[in-house]
Amino acid sequence: MQYDPIKRSLGKVFNASPVLRKLFYRLLDLLLLRAWYIKKELRNWKASHPQANILDAGAGFGQYTFFMSGLNRNWNVTAVDVKDEQVEDCNQFFKKIGRGEKVGFEVADLTRFERKDRFDLILSVDVMEHILDDRGVFRNFYASMKKGGLLLISTPSDQGGSDVHDDDDHSFIDEHVRDGYNADDIRSKLQEAGFRDIQVAYTYGKPGQLSWKLSMKYPITILNASKLFFILLPFYYLLAYPLAFVLNYLDLSGKHPSGTGLMVKACK
Repeated sequence: MQYDPIKRSLGKVFNASPVLRKLFYRLLDLLLLRAWYIKKELRNWKASHPQANILDAGAGFGQYTFFMSGLNRNWNVTAVDVKDEQVEDCNQFFKKIGRGEKVGFEVADLTRFERKDRFDLILSVDVMEHILDDRGVFRNFYASMKKGGLLLISTPSDQGGSDVHDDDDHSFIDEHVRDGYNADDIRSKLQEAGFRDIQVAYTYGKPGQLSWKLSMKYPITILNASKLFFILLPFYYLLAYPLAFVLNYLDLSGKHPSGTGLMVKACK
């Protein structure tokens, strides 16, 4: 499945102006259930951290950096990504909207990135499934965090993450090096790196899985078949999103014995 080209195409459309860029972020926050989980955790964490140094590890389009830098204007956010053009584009955008003083994007490989005892929070959203040397990254995260710091990870699980349900299935997203984490496996790797108080919870239970198909899988599948579907996309979401919204709410509100996503929290 060609997921990255679709993302790049959408990014080019919405990067035409800061207003469109903010609209793009808002749409991502509404559509992506993982954003609902992440924002909930960040709001809870905010109450006890009026000042903080934060690492957005694998920032992508910068939507989570945008949310965090707006949640508390006293937070310093370092955002890293491996894609040069994405980093340059994000730096320009954040300067245009007046947040360049507290926010900086850098090109970095997480298997080599380390800032000794620097960060109060490290956020990693849909990144670790792309990195083969995850143990090395977890060690770097641990070294880069302050004592008492929090690591927050969102990643697919091995219970159908990336839309892989058996050995014959292929990942919905071609760039993944693993189709999903086993809950015990990621907990064990974080313990090896030195983390404590590790909490691993399933996300994308039954409601979230249906919502993901409605809001992401089906539209992207059709867009891969024909770019003409861009014209019909607003009408599709007008019909599909009200149900997806309710399903996201139900997923966020419940606890799931299994799910296609994992929310991981760990402390130093």
